[in-house]
Amino acid sequence: MNAAPAFLAFDLGAESGRAVLGRLRNDRIELQEIHRFPNEPVQVGDSLHWDVLRLWKEMEHGLALAARDAGDSLISLGVDTWGVDFGLLDIHDHLIGNPFHYRDHRTEGILEKIPPSVSNAEIYQQTGIQIMTINSLYQLASMALVRSPQLAAASTFLNMPDLFNFWFCGVKVSEYTIATTTQCYSPITGNWAWDLLNKFQIPSRIFGQIVSPGTVLGKVRSSIAKEIGMEGLNVVSVASHDTQAAIAAIPVETDNYLYLSSGTWSLIGIEVERPVITELSRACDLTNEGGYSGRFCLLKNIVGLWLLQECRREWARNGREYSYDELTRMAASAAPLKFFIDPTDPVFLASGDMAVRVQEFCRVSGQPVPEEHAEIVRCILESLALEYRHVVEQISRLSGLSLPVIHIIGGGARNELLNQFTANATGRKVVAGPVEATALGNILVQSIAAGQVASLTEGRSLVGRSVDTRVFEPADPDPWGQAYERYVKLRNN
Repeated sequence: MNAAPAFLAFDLGAESGRAVLGRLRNDRIELQEIHRFPNEPVQVGDSLHWDVLRLWKEMEHGLALAARDAGDSLISLGVDTWGVDFGLLDIHDHLIGNPFHYRDHRTEGILEKIPPSVSNAEIYQQTGIQIMTINSLYQLASMALVRSPQLAAASTFLNMPDLFNFWFCGVKVSEYTIATTTQCYSPITGNWAWDLLNKFQIPSRIFGQIVSPGTVLGKVRSSIAKEIGMEGLNVVSVASHDTQAAIAAIPVETDNYLYLSSGTWSLIGIEVERPVITELSRACDLTNEGGYSGRFCLLKNIVGLWLLQECRREWARNGREYSYDELTRMAASAAPLKFFIDPTDPVFLASGDMAVRVQEFCRVSGQPVPEEHAEIVRCILESLALEYRHVVEQISRLSGLSLPVIHIIGGGARNELLNQFTANATGRKVVAGPVEATALGNILVQSIAAGQVASLTEGRSLVGRSVDTRVFEPADPDPWGQAYERYVKLRNN
C-alpha cells in the first residue's frame, strides 16, 4: 500500500520556528511537529537583527528529519513567516548583512522625515495598507535617507520566506501575500507601487517578479538533496505570510464571519473580494492584505500577546518565571474590569519594561494602578478584548455585514480566558481553533499545488474534519458594556 502523501511546513513566528510534517490520511490532515527551535532577535550595538543563518541551519535540520521520517512520500516543502522584514542580496546573490528586526530603532521618527510631497493619504490610496513604521516601505525609506551602502549595493529584495525559498531552490521571486505586507505593493495595479517607491528614492531594480501562492518554484538544490538523500522534492511558494496561511485553514462555510489571528500580533478582519480603500477605512487604520485565491483580507493589525510575552520575560529576568497557563490562572482570580490600557498606543511597541509601562499608562490616565502580576495580566487581556470590539464595530459598519461569529486561530486560541473575554466584550460567539492553523494552511496550499486537494473550499472542509474547536458564548453583557464605554473614553483622550 502506498504511503500517505506528506508535506513539510516551515512555520516561523516572532518567538519560535517549527518544522511540521503533514500527511493526508483517512480524509484528514495529520500533523506531526518534528522540530522546534527558538527565534530570538540579536542586539548588536544599537541595532536589532534576526539570527537568520541560525534559523536556516535549524530549517536544514528540520528538512533532514522530515526526509528521514517521510521518505519518498514527502512531496514538497513550504515556508511561512511573519510579515514586513526582508533580506537584501548583492549582484552575486549573497546576503548583504543580517536582516533587521521590525522593532529596530532605525524607523523611529521616520514619518516626520519622509518627503513632504508624499502624504499618508496618498500612501494609503496607492497601497491600501495601514500606516505603520514597521512596514518594509519605511524600513527601506530609512535606509534611503541615510544613503545606506547596503541599499546601494542591493540587487534583490526578498521578504523572509522568499529568502528561505531562494536558499532552498535557487529561485528569486516575491510571493503575493507576503509582498502585500510591505506597503510597497499596489493592489490597484497588481504590481509593485513603482511611483511611490520612486518618491521615496527606493531603487526599483531590487523588486522582482510576484508569484501567486501555490506556485511550485522548483526542486531543492542538488547540494541539499545530496545531504538529505532525496531528490525531486518540490519547493512551493505557499501563502507565505503566516496570517494568510492561517486564514486559509479556517473551517468555514460562509463569508459572514470575522477571523482573529491571535499571537504576538492580533490581526482581526474579514475576507473580501476586492480591497477596500476609502477615507473611512483609512481613518479606521484598516489594512488590505492579499490572501489565498486572489482574495483580500480587510483587517487591522494591533499589538497582541506581545504585551503578555514581554511582561513574562521581564518577570523572568527578575527571578519569577511563569508559564502562560499559570499567568492565565492568576488573571482569572483578579478583580474584573478594573483598569485598562490602549493596546494601540505606540508606547507598547518597544521591548522591555512592559509591566512598568502598563502601570504608567494607568497612572497617567487617572486610573487605579495594577500592582500585582495577576492584575497586570488581567488588565492586558481585558484591554485586548475591548480593542477587539472596537475594531469589530468598525469593520461591521464599513462592510454592512452582521458578522455574528469570530473564529480565533493561532496560538492565542489556547488562551481560554481571553477567548471568553472576547466573546463577552464583542457580544459575539467565538469559535477557537485550530491552534495549528498556520501549519495547516501551509500544508493545505502545498496539497492543492500537488493536486491532492481540489480547492480551498474542499481544503477547509478537510481541516474541519481534522481538528477540534471550542465555542465560547458571550456572557455578562451589562458590565462589559459599561467597561466598553469607559474604554472608548480612555482611548479617545
